[in-house]
Amino acid sequence: MCRPGYCVLVMNTATLSTVESGKAESLSQAAMDYARIERALHFLNGNRLHHPSLEEIAAHVHLSPFHFERLFQRWAGTSPKRFLQFLTKEHAKTLLRDSKSLLDVAGESGLSGVGRLHDLFVSCEAVTPGEYKSFGQGVTIRYGFHPTPFGECLLAMTDRGLCALHFLTESKPATIRELRSEWNGAVLREDESGTAAICRQIFEPSLELRHAPFHLYLRGTNFQLKVWQALLTIPSGGLVSYGKLAGMIGAPKAHRAVGSAVGRNPISYLIPCHRVIQGMGAFGNYGGGRLRKQAMIGWEAVQAAASEGAGTDPC
Repeated sequence: MCRPGYCVLVMNTATLSTVESGKAESLSQAAMDYARIERALHFLNGNRLHHPSLEEIAAHVHLSPFHFERLFQRWAGTSPKRFLQFLTKEHAKTLLRDSKSLLDVAGESGLSGVGRLHDLFVSCEAVTPGEYKSFGQGVTIRYGFHPTPFGECLLAMTDRGLCALHFLTESKPATIRELRSEWNGAVLREDESGTAAICRQIFEPSLELRHAPFHLYLRGTNFQLKVWQALLTIPSGGLVSYGKLAGMIGAPKAHRAVGSAVGRNPISYLIPCHRVIQGMGAFGNYGGGRLRKQAMIGWEAVQAAASEGAGTDPC
């Protein structure tokens, strides 16, 4: 549980070693698929008024319509047409309304700081005030680059928990420099084999790990920690507006400050800042890129629809 000024997490790495090696291959395939998904979304956003056909979209990513359908089905679990239905403003507005009651309950419970994501229990505890000021002086951070269903990411962790998850929008050296600027008092060590199991636990959790504790080690101001806690209560497939999020932490007029805290989220996806959108249904910006945010929202909407029995057959 997060307390103001304190956030430390501990990882059960022994349990993680049980994840089968085949998961890495499926994540690599998903990352390769995502590259084409993102190009397709970029083309659609640039030609929205034209309403491009399936054939035009497929041609843009250098695939036949048949193979483009197969790629979408493999990556998203549904057809391109159905996936795009989840990315309309009208659908976003519906999700904003439907998420309201769930988030009200979360707010009334005091934002316990314990959220559930992909059948994982997530808990967090903040660095001490002294550690905050020293930028992690004396802390050793192990990091690695890994494929995910939303492209390549940098994942970093300490002995006390996961401290960073950034999707690459620049080169690997630039991404490492960003991590170093956030923790410039820490010692950084590359450990791809050590962080690989954590990556698989996040993006392809196995049955054996569904109830394994998952811990975050967060460095932020008290206000930022409060916002990040609130983000953990947003269910997968749900959306919330910046205004609603501000109300959840008891600061209904602090829209700008909340938006800034969302943008400073150090652990993308796991702390789901991509689920915060503008009140009128526009998705808005995202640190990992607007197209990646769209892809995440659509992907989670498909999974939520499937779990509710709505099905994901092409339509």
